Amino acid sequence: MRVLQVLLGLISMLALGIIAAYLLSAPLGPARGSASDLRLRRGPHTVQSLDFTFVDSSRARQANGDAAGAASRTLEATLWFPQNTGGAHPLVVYSHGFMSMRSEAVRYAEHLASHGYVVISADYPLTNFRAPGGPNIGDLVNQPGDVAFLIDSVTSWSAAEQPFRGTIDAQRIGVAGLSLGGLTTTLAAFHPTLRDPRISAAVSIAGPSAMFTQHFFETANVPFLMIAGEVDAIVDYASNAAPIPEKLAHGGALLTLAGGTHAGFGPISDGVMRIFGNPDRLGCWALTRTLKVERGKNPFAALGGAEQGIAALRELPLPCAKGAPKQALAAGRQLLATTLALRAFFESVWASDAAERAQHAAYLEEGVARDFEEARFAAIAAREPARAILLRDAPYHPGPPQSEAHRWEPSKIQTEILITAPPAP
Repeated sequence: MRVLQVLLGLISMLALGIIAAYLLSAPLGPARGSASDLRLRRGPHTVQSLDFTFVDSSRARQANGDAAGAASRTLEATLWFPQNTGGAHPLVVYSHGFMSMRSEAVRYAEHLASHGYVVISADYPLTNFRAPGGPNIGDLVNQPGDVAFLIDSVTSWSAAEQPFRGTIDAQRIGVAGLSLGGLTTTLAAFHPTLRDPRISAAVSIAGPSAMFTQHFFETANVPFLMIAGEVDAIVDYASNAAPIPEKLAHGGALLTLAGGTHAGFGPISDGVMRIFGNPDRLGCWALTRTLKVERGKNPFAALGGAEQGIAALRELPLPCAKGAPKQALAAGRQLLATTLALRAFFESVWASDAAERAQHAAYLEEGVARDFEEARFAAIAAREPARAILLRDAPYHPGPPQSEAHRWEPSKIQTEILITAPPAP
């Protein structure tokens, strides 16, 4: 009896220790009343989500491991949308990372939907966590087509079929994604043959980009934001995110989070995983046991070569090759900063009023770093035309310039901004 009591006591102490560690590791949000605090609050609309199954019968799903192929690609998807409001809604397609699921999008999607957006995310057939035959990174080449199919599916609904009121604004269709989903996003926006010309804004969150040359980004004049963590153990920051300013032909932006990790951009890392410190340590453990790439074989070879703006890489650091430090920026801080940056970026491109676009752009360029001291932002001037301009001074849609309601305004601040600490009051 005495031994049992001791064991129960030890178990109770352990449980209390875990709970205490979880509570003490809760991330601090921005200062109450700050611009970021106000922007993080839910928008004016109640959000509803519904699940759908979309079947693309025009494309097959390949055999994978011990799983047979299929004559079609099935996408289990979730749609987030505002209730009881009409008008023309922006549409964002969110792409999940390797071994992840569409639920990865929930925090970002709910925030956007509360501000009038329609957001859709699907489990990609062969890269999601439960993929038949196991997650296969080689199926990436088919995912830009999945993005296009999701856009087709949502925009083709009749008024009676669609669950939301109003319409989708064809001039405001964007993409975003994390990790392999960030790579999917970049391909869907810029790849010369895989891109969808309906896309008018793109955000890659810790997406691989080392293989892309400047020529790759010349394909389309699409506003582009890269968000990355500086100590990312899975997608090396120095090889992927840091060179982005040298590559973007039409301008764009890079938001860097000092101490930011790879897995920290996923909502799961802000749960019980907080007690383990750096979530990339667990992410690397899982990835190295799942990722199957044959030696000497490029799983992305089907994306093309130099003609498509894709370089042959021989010295790219493998995922997790450098290891992950024990401690890092709290995942919750990454999620908050990324949520804010996503909406500010899309609104700085799409808001109908010029003053509102300028307000969102100014917050993205200065406000995030003012309220999150770990954030630094670099706006990248376009290389064409020759005069130095910010991305938002260029038409956002491929082809002829759009109406003034859909243009970014010239900024009065420098064309290159790097904020490393909050400015003096």
